[in-house]
Amino acid sequence: MKRNTNLIATGILAATLFAGSAQAAVSASEAAKLGDTLTPMGAEKAGNGGAIPAWTGGLQQAPAGYNNDGIYINPFASDQPELVIDQSNVDQYADNLSPGQVAMIRKYSDYVLPVYQTRRTARYPEAIMDETVANATQTTLIQDGNGLANYQNGAPFPIPQNGLEVVWNHITRYRGGSVLRNIGQVTPQANGAYSVVKFQDELTWRTGLSDFKPDEDQNVLFYFKQSITAPARLAGNVLLVHETLDQVTEPRRAWVYNAGQRRVRRAPQVAYDGPGTAADGMRTSDNLDMFNGAPDRYNWELVGKKEMYIPYNSYRLADRDLSYKDIIKAGHINQQLTRYELHRVWHVRATLKSGERHIYARRDIYFDEDTWQAVVIDHYDGRDELWRVAEAHSMQFYDQDVPWYAIEVLYDLLSGRYLALGLTNEETNPYQFSIQRTKRNYTPAALRRSGTR
Repeated sequence: MKRNTNLIATGILAATLFAGSAQAAVSASEAAKLGDTLTPMGAEKAGNGGAIPAWTGGLQQAPAGYNNDGIYINPFASDQPELVIDQSNVDQYADNLSPGQVAMIRKYSDYVLPVYQTRRTARYPEAIMDETVANATQTTLIQDGNGLANYQNGAPFPIPQNGLEVVWNHITRYRGGSVLRNIGQVTPQANGAYSVVKFQDELTWRTGLSDFKPDEDQNVLFYFKQSITAPARLAGNVLLVHETLDQVTEPRRAWVYNAGQRRVRRAPQVAYDGPGTAADGMRTSDNLDMFNGAPDRYNWELVGKKEMYIPYNSYRLADRDLSYKDIIKAGHINQQLTRYELHRVWHVRATLKSGERHIYARRDIYFDEDTWQAVVIDHYDGRDELWRVAEAHSMQFYDQDVPWYAIEVLYDLLSGRYLALGLTNEETNPYQFSIQRTKRNYTPAALRRSGTR
């Protein structure tokens, strides 16, 4: 694993980035808990004496029959639900659900939560866990929390002191050094009718470039390229993003290639509440990956930790024996195919700062303690009324030691519509890790070649 010991640039840029006051990392004695009472990533290692077991290293071996082809076999196919939360018993379990989850159950009689045995499968590569332990005493927030100093790969704040540190753990979390995926996105009408938009996504960490140079693009965290491959009317359009670490000092660099116009142009709208790609208005740019981008428009309150029923080990939603029509239903995905488990989560509340603008005035975000992934988000409008509910159906990519999402779903309680992103059941070569990419692959000049129909 190539190390990036300082993602903050030197010279003039460094002077700008360090203008804000730094917030201290934890002490060495506090950090000593990592690997002892805490996992290397900062979760409580012990169980809760009940449904939540102790973490014993995560899922370290692929199940029999896996062919190292990015088509993931369910290692828990024989598991059966231990309970089902529905309209008849939701009040009994409401303390372990988000208000948005409760609202979905109450809105739809067939929106149920099948709860299975809790399996703490989360695991990252040894190098990432080692770097996370090192970050605990070194990494600090700077520039009013909009940048990081002395950060390397891994979670910057495994022992978080505030809500913003938890959010940074999600933003920077490891998703493989370089990965290509072929996925589908749908935005069904209220009656369930839908069409599929297909994407080929590439995500390459700066340190994962085959021509990585420590002194180049030091404020870039990763490069992202998204090409639309279907339907024909959209095919060939490409989005390119250089994800900057401090997006206030240096805004996200984004370009789009329009195949019809054969033109590359800058895309400053690909941020905050700008419209998501081909999403029919059903998500914002910062809804992708549950939450992404600059955190500067919100105040981030660390509400605390709680036990919660969250989507987990969602291998069934990636089952190749299923078609999209098996998953996509009116109002919500087929909840019979989902899996929920009781896990500990960090609850962070984001409230829009005075004078700032965003269609979401408040977000309540729940982060899985083992992975730092956002797993449930309740979105509120300007009247502080619950509007949209996001759930990330995660799974462990066991051949890569990467926790990630099988699919992300964003429900609109008002319109009865939703968006599901990340579908792979009908895609060939859904995931390819360790792809070889150079910096030249992520230049605006490369967009035209990517978008050739």
